Amino acid sequence: MADRDATDVAGDPSPALRQDAAGEQPAVTLEAFLSQDDAHAVRLEAGDDARALLPRLAQLKLVEISFPSFRDGRGYSAARILREAGFMGELRAQGDVLVDQVPHMIRCGFNSFAPEAAIDPEVLKRSVERYAAVYQRGADAAEPVWRRRHG
Repeated sequence: MADRDATDVAGDPSPALRQDAAGEQPAVTLEAFLSQDDAHAVRLEAGDDARALLPRLAQLKLVEISFPSFRDGRGYSAARILREAGFMGELRAQGDVLVDQVPHMIRCGFNSFAPEAAIDPEVLKRSVERYAAVYQRGADAAEPVWRRRHG
């Protein structure tokens, strides 16, 4: 993630992360996507309702979710809604994405990132690998500690 292009978290073995090339399709706005039949990539802005995409998930290859500020957490909810509904395509976090947010974004279902500012790959790798245990369910396959302890 050394440049501003859409980039995967290179070298990470997590199955939640993309191992192939990031999509290059231009993403249209939610309003434009809903008014046409041939778009396969959509961009959700903060405040857009991800549930509007649910009837057409099979058509989508890329959903790019905007993070206008690192303080704006609405994109996390949009990602969870889409993953829990069965979306299996590229889910890209774009915008003010900070390195310490990436592990949480992965847990919500993001598998591609396009940060505004460069992120050092080694710092990113350490951030993603920092915590081996999780305490709540996520969109990823990580098993929460309480489930391992209590079955």
